[in-house]
Amino acid sequence: MKTENIKNLGDLIKSGYKSISIKDELRNNLRAKIKSGNPVFEGVHGFENTVIPELERAILSKHNINLLGLRGQAKTRLARKMIELLDEYIPVVEGSEINDDPLKPISRYAKELIAEKKDATPISWLHRSERFFEKLATPDVTVADLIGDVDPIKAAHLKLSYADDRVIHYGMIPRANRCIFVINELPDLQARIQVALFNILQEGDVQIRGYKIRLPLDIQFVFTANPEDYTNRGSIVTPLKDRIGSQILTHYPENLATARMITEQEAKLNQDQTESVYVPDLAKDILEQISFEARQSEFVDSKSGVSARLSISAYENLISAAERRCLNMGSDNTSVRLSDFLGVIPAITGKVELVYEGEQEGAGIVAKNLIHNAILSLFPNYFPKIEKLEKDKSKSPYASIVEWFGNQPGLDLLDEASEEEYREELDAIEPLEELIQKYQPNISKEDKYFLKEFVLWGLVEYKKLSKNRYTEGYQFNDLFSK
Repeated sequence: MKTENIKNLGDLIKSGYKSISIKDELRNNLRAKIKSGNPVFEGVHGFENTVIPELERAILSKHNINLLGLRGQAKTRLARKMIELLDEYIPVVEGSEINDDPLKPISRYAKELIAEKKDATPISWLHRSERFFEKLATPDVTVADLIGDVDPIKAAHLKLSYADDRVIHYGMIPRANRCIFVINELPDLQARIQVALFNILQEGDVQIRGYKIRLPLDIQFVFTANPEDYTNRGSIVTPLKDRIGSQILTHYPENLATARMITEQEAKLNQDQTESVYVPDLAKDILEQISFEARQSEFVDSKSGVSARLSISAYENLISAAERRCLNMGSDNTSVRLSDFLGVIPAITGKVELVYEGEQEGAGIVAKNLIHNAILSLFPNYFPKIEKLEKDKSKSPYASIVEWFGNQPGLDLLDEASEEEYREELDAIEPLEELIQKYQPNISKEDKYFLKEFVLWGLVEYKKLSKNRYTEGYQFNDLFSK
């Protein structure tokens, strides 16, 4: 609707505008998007066949919604994307604290203004970007914050007694009338505060300091909650849970491809980083596999979950580790190496909650083990599986590589080695080149050296070679060398 020429109630009525509730508004726009074939929640990956259909059904049913899932599962992002299903502009009575609909006013202020000015009542237009309210449910949240309270300053300014309902200062929920209101981490909200939401959800009654005000608020509520909260910090009280129409379970990405899409979309990289640092596909897969390994690790608290933010932060650290080396070498560009994964350890230790056994191991050791496990898991996708017990070791596809190390003093891969030095060291292992040509003949030139280093790390994990870390880098050697 064009809003420039509609400035008062009379103009609005002449335009033929009809009021609808926010739930009908969301429903109508969702129907239009589905019919047009346009993606509804663009930029949210991995939920196409699970969460998004359930969310669409909840919107079509005009339900208040609870998104239930572990941390880092895009719950808040889904709620924010619902803004795109709102009309671009809606009219409100100018000066109204609670976004009164000019055709269906609910506040005393709006009703009195319309009664006085009639068709000349001024209106303003509210953009959909201003129709999203969000509150983190912390234990210190009060009824006054959410619902409202008596404002003594307003009473003094207007020279009104506390018996007059005009002295009420509305809280966040009434001010979110005709908007989407999100309460994050709902179980953290004290039970008595949750009780205050009952009537708002069901009947629209608001009680403030003894005033019972009938405010049929028009709000789309979206709650988010973590299953861990139900036992560790609090719970959603049963009557409130009963008033929430749909509870939708979210989940982590189910495969590496989806996880990579999310990480690459969310990682905050500067242009000079993307131009100077090349990231092989295998490096991206290893990075995502770390999160998958963490979610299955006996040392990580599975109830707490492993956020997608782990992969995002780790990816940023990985790029920065390569960038730092590039700057130290005085070079214009470089490629990520497996040794750069040491740089992602701070991102891992800051994102995982360890169980007692994990604490005993130490966060740094657990992080390194996750990297090693990621390499172990992906190795068979590229090369023949290495059996623990081999009847004839000479027939192993890796025998010539192991033999090469048996005849050499070792291989040093320095952290600050230039690209030329790094490639020369790996090229010196001729059986390694032969292995790549046989099993990965189509590998790109840019990815080949990372893959070579990957083979060495894999052979270490399968106990075919040894690897020692020293100040300047890594040394790979025969398994029995000192």
